[in-house]
Amino acid sequence: MKLVKTKDAVGHILCHDITQIIPGEYKGPVFKKGHIVCEEDIDVLLSVGKEHLYVWENDENVLHENDAALILKDICVGDDSSMSFSEPSEGKIEIKSNIDGLLKVNTSKLNEINSLGEMMIATIHGDFPVKKGDKIAGTRIIPLAIEKEKMEKAKDVIGSDHLLKVLPFARKKYAIVTTGSEVYKGLIDDKFGPVIKDKMNEFHNEFMGQKIVDDNPKMITKSILEFIDNGAEMVLCSGGMSVDPDDRTPKAIKDTGANIVTYGAPTLPGAMLMLAYFNKDGKQIPIVGLPGCVMYAKRTAFDLILPRMLADEIISGHFPNCGFGKQRS
Repeated sequence: MKLVKTKDAVGHILCHDITQIIPGEYKGPVFKKGHIVCEEDIDVLLSVGKEHLYVWENDENVLHENDAALILKDICVGDDSSMSFSEPSEGKIEIKSNIDGLLKVNTSKLNEINSLGEMMIATIHGDFPVKKGDKIAGTRIIPLAIEKEKMEKAKDVIGSDHLLKVLPFARKKYAIVTTGSEVYKGLIDDKFGPVIKDKMNEFHNEFMGQKIVDDNPKMITKSILEFIDNGAEMVLCSGGMSVDPDDRTPKAIKDTGANIVTYGAPTLPGAMLMLAYFNKDGKQIPIVGLPGCVMYAKRTAFDLILPRMLADEIISGHFPNCGFGKQRS
């Protein structure tokens, strides 16, 4: 690039968009990158405060901001059709999800690229559900032109992979096992089932059935296994999840032979959540013990793990260690 006086720019090629802002009415390019400046453009350019312009000079060692932004876009999405992107403008590209699914972000690679300088990629937090049309990321080249060598370093960081993925949700067949002598004997109505169904309906899952059982570990275990034998792809157990001696659901889940991932979560509400996986013919069936808060709190630990289970992720550890482990209402 070289800097020239606007009055002397006729015949030169603009190397960046020229933005016009009319408060409350319009913000956008009045001239686009690549425009050849004409005599009649001069007054317009001066009216938007451009007394000097950067015009393009061929240099094989640098890339224009928009060309470099396309490289960042490729780093983010590759050829993944689950995402789409805007045309580059002023070094920026927005990326949207094309499907309802679970957003995955390679945060370690993202941090490496953002540490290179003169470029940035911003994303919403990974491991959260996104809907078709949601904006999930944006890229920006900071200067008007950037060294090709620096963009090659960014490509080397990600290699043949890409930073973002949107995993589609699978429609799961699920069953509910509700524990509690007071519900089993008809002393009170079950309040858990309708809440669980509403949550599962958000993701269009298929309800198989619900069984209400007494506080008897063998009865609970039997009910879980019967649902799995009949094709359940997820079993949700409500009631009997605290540490009181008569709360037997955790033992019953363990007695199915399932692999216990956790009993307890460092999350409020939902600290007493239990997660296990039952291996059936090589397929991992989640069994979830739901704490009482799921019945009355709008969002709990269950809402953090549910999208990941519906995207067929096998959860084996804790939620990312950050201050943003919250669900959007």
